[in-house]
Amino acid sequence: MRIHLNLEECLGYGNCVVEAPDLFDLDEDTNKAIVLIENPDDGQLEEARAAVRSCPAAALRLER
Repeated sequence: MRIHLNLEECLGYGNCVVEAPDLFDLDEDTNKAIVLIENPDDGQLEEARAAVRSCPAAALRLER
């Protein structure tokens, strides 16, 4: 699985960071999400899914 972040849709709410701090951070300059681990391992998939579900801007998705 691969995490896809659409920066044009990201509004910087930071829900992804709360749900998956090992996978996401916020850029200090733009206040938009940064994907720290683009290809999460099996142990991180539930965390990644929770982050995708929590994004109010629907800027995240998981791709195979």
